[in-house]
Amino acid sequence: MASPTPELINALRRTVQSLKNGAPYQWGHMGGCNCGNLAQELTKLTKDQIHQYAMQRHGDWNEQAEDYCSTSQMPIDLLINEMLNAGLMLEDLKHLERLDDRQILGRFPIEKRFLRHNVREDVMAYMNAWAELLEEQLLAKITLPALQDIEFA
Repeated sequence: MASPTPELINALRRTVQSLKNGAPYQWGHMGGCNCGNLAQELTKLTKDQIHQYAMQRHGDWNEQAEDYCSTSQMPIDLLINEMLNAGLMLEDLKHLERLDDRQILGRFPIEKRFLRHNVREDVMAYMNAWAELLEEQLLAKITLPALQDIEFA
Protein backbone atom coordinates (compact mmCIF):
# COMPACT_ATOMS: atom_id res chain seq x y z
CA MET A 1 0.00 0.00 0.00
CA ALA A 2 1.13 3.50 -0.81
CA SER A 3 2.83 5.70 1.74
CA PRO A 4 0.38 8.25 3.10
CA THR A 5 1.94 11.44 1.81
CA PRO A 6 0.13 14.77 1.57
CA GLU A 7 1.23 14.98 -2.09
CA LEU A 8 -0.44 11.68 -2.97
CA ILE A 9 -3.59 12.37 -0.96
CA ASN A 10 -3.99 15.76 -2.66
CA ALA A 11 -3.30 14.27 -6.09
CA LEU A 12 -6.00 11.64 -5.57
CA ARG A 13 -8.48 14.33 -4.54
CA ARG A 14 -7.54 16.60 -7.45
CA THR A 15 -7.95 13.65 -9.83
CA VAL A 16 -11.44 12.97 -8.49
CA GLN A 17 -12.35 16.64 -8.85
CA SER A 18 -10.95 16.74 -12.36
CA LEU A 19 -12.95 13.65 -13.36
CA LYS A 20 -16.04 15.12 -11.71
CA ASN A 21 -15.54 18.29 -13.76
CA GLY A 22 -15.47 16.30 -16.99
CA ALA A 23 -11.79 15.54 -17.61
CA PRO A 24 -11.38 13.08 -20.49
CA TYR A 25 -11.75 9.51 -19.29
CA GLN A 26 -11.11 6.51 -21.46
CA TRP A 27 -10.03 3.29 -19.80
CA GLY A 28 -8.21 2.00 -22.89
CA HIS A 29 -6.08 5.17 -23.24
CA MET A 30 -2.87 5.08 -21.18
CA GLY A 31 -3.10 8.80 -20.43
CA GLY A 32 -6.86 8.97 -19.87
CA CYS A 33 -7.49 5.83 -17.81
CA ASN A 34 -7.46 5.35 -14.04
CA CYS A 35 -3.66 5.50 -13.66
CA GLY A 36 -3.33 7.98 -16.50
CA ASN A 37 -5.58 10.53 -14.83
CA LEU A 38 -3.68 10.20 -11.55
CA ALA A 39 -0.38 10.41 -13.45
CA GLN A 40 -1.54 13.70 -14.97
CA GLU A 41 -1.95 15.17 -11.48
CA LEU A 42 1.33 13.80 -10.14
CA THR A 43 3.52 14.62 -13.12
CA LYS A 44 1.76 17.57 -14.78
CA LEU A 45 2.10 15.76 -18.11
CA THR A 46 -0.83 15.73 -20.50
CA LYS A 47 -2.83 12.60 -21.24
CA ASP A 48 -1.35 12.54 -24.74
CA GLN A 49 2.23 12.80 -23.44
CA ILE A 50 1.61 9.96 -20.97
CA HIS A 51 0.05 7.83 -23.69
CA GLN A 52 2.97 8.55 -26.04
CA TYR A 53 5.49 7.53 -23.38
CA ALA A 54 3.60 4.34 -22.59
CA MET A 55 3.35 3.34 -26.25
CA GLN A 56 7.15 3.19 -26.49
CA ARG A 57 6.84 -0.13 -24.67
CA HIS A 58 4.13 -2.78 -24.84
CA GLY A 59 1.25 -3.32 -22.45
CA ASP A 60 -1.21 -1.64 -20.14
CA TRP A 61 -0.38 -0.12 -16.75
CA ASN A 62 -0.15 -3.58 -15.18
CA GLU A 63 2.49 -4.65 -17.69
CA GLN A 64 4.25 -1.28 -17.53
CA ALA A 65 4.55 -1.73 -13.75
CA GLU A 66 5.87 -5.28 -14.26
CA ASP A 67 8.49 -4.03 -16.74
CA TYR A 68 9.43 -0.93 -14.73
CA CYS A 69 13.16 -0.39 -14.27
CA SER A 70 14.31 2.31 -11.87
CA THR A 71 17.56 2.86 -13.77
CA SER A 72 16.01 2.99 -17.21
CA GLN A 73 15.86 6.29 -18.99
CA MET A 74 12.68 5.32 -20.86
CA PRO A 75 10.09 8.08 -20.50
CA ILE A 76 7.46 5.73 -19.04
CA ASP A 77 9.92 4.55 -16.37
CA LEU A 78 10.78 8.14 -15.50
CA LEU A 79 7.05 8.89 -15.24
CA ILE A 80 6.44 5.84 -13.03
CA ASN A 81 9.44 6.82 -10.92
CA GLU A 82 7.87 10.22 -10.32
CA MET A 83 4.65 8.50 -9.22
CA LEU A 84 6.60 6.22 -6.86
CA ASN A 85 8.36 9.25 -5.39
CA ALA A 86 4.93 10.64 -4.47
CA GLY A 87 4.33 7.57 -2.29
CA LEU A 88 2.87 4.99 -4.66
CA MET A 89 4.07 1.39 -4.92
CA LEU A 90 4.09 -0.54 -8.19
CA GLU A 91 1.28 -2.73 -6.84
CA ASP A 92 -0.85 0.38 -6.36
CA LEU A 93 -0.74 1.06 -10.09
CA LYS A 94 -1.98 -2.46 -10.80
CA HIS A 95 -4.75 -2.19 -8.20
CA LEU A 96 -5.82 1.27 -9.38
CA GLU A 97 -6.19 0.11 -12.95
CA ARG A 98 -8.51 -2.71 -11.82
CA LEU A 99 -9.99 -1.03 -8.69
CA ASP A 100 -9.26 -4.15 -6.69
CA ASP A 101 -7.20 -3.31 -3.59
CA ARG A 102 -8.92 -5.21 -0.78
CA GLN A 103 -8.03 -2.64 1.86
CA ILE A 104 -9.69 0.13 -0.15
CA LEU A 105 -12.68 -1.99 -1.16
CA GLY A 106 -13.18 -2.92 2.51
CA ARG A 107 -14.21 0.68 3.14
CA PHE A 108 -17.31 0.19 0.99
CA PRO A 109 -20.51 -1.56 2.11
CA ILE A 110 -20.48 -5.16 0.87
CA GLU A 111 -23.10 -4.49 -1.79
CA LYS A 112 -20.99 -1.66 -3.27
CA ARG A 113 -17.61 -3.42 -3.42
CA PHE A 114 -17.99 -4.66 -6.97
CA LEU A 115 -16.62 -1.62 -8.72
CA ARG A 116 -16.30 -1.55 -12.47
CA HIS A 117 -12.74 -0.62 -13.39
CA ASN A 118 -13.79 1.27 -16.52
CA VAL A 119 -16.61 3.41 -15.12
CA ARG A 120 -15.77 7.01 -14.22
CA GLU A 121 -18.02 7.13 -11.13
CA ASP A 122 -16.54 3.92 -9.73
CA VAL A 123 -13.01 5.24 -10.30
CA MET A 124 -13.92 8.42 -8.46
CA ALA A 125 -15.42 6.48 -5.53
CA TYR A 126 -12.33 4.26 -5.32
CA MET A 127 -9.94 7.22 -5.36
CA ASN A 128 -11.99 9.05 -2.72
CA ALA A 129 -11.94 6.00 -0.45
CA TRP A 130 -8.21 5.62 -1.04
CA ALA A 131 -7.52 9.27 -0.20
CA GLU A 132 -9.57 8.93 3.01
CA LEU A 133 -7.67 5.78 4.00
CA LEU A 134 -4.30 7.42 3.36
CA GLU A 135 -5.33 10.54 5.26
CA GLU A 136 -6.34 8.43 8.26
CA GLN A 137 -2.99 6.64 8.11
CA LEU A 138 -1.13 9.94 7.88
CA LEU A 139 -3.02 11.45 10.81
CA ALA A 140 -2.40 8.33 12.91
CA LYS A 141 1.35 8.93 12.54
CA ILE A 142 1.14 12.42 14.00
CA THR A 143 1.83 12.69 17.70
CA LEU A 144 1.53 15.92 19.57
CA PRO A 145 3.24 16.59 22.88
CA ALA A 146 1.07 16.05 25.91
CA LEU A 147 -0.28 19.24 27.43
CA GLN A 148 1.62 18.61 30.68
CA ASP A 149 4.89 18.48 28.69
CA ILE A 150 4.41 21.95 27.24
CA GLU A 151 6.04 24.80 29.12
CA PHE A 152 4.08 28.00 29.16
CA ALA A 153 5.84 31.34 29.54
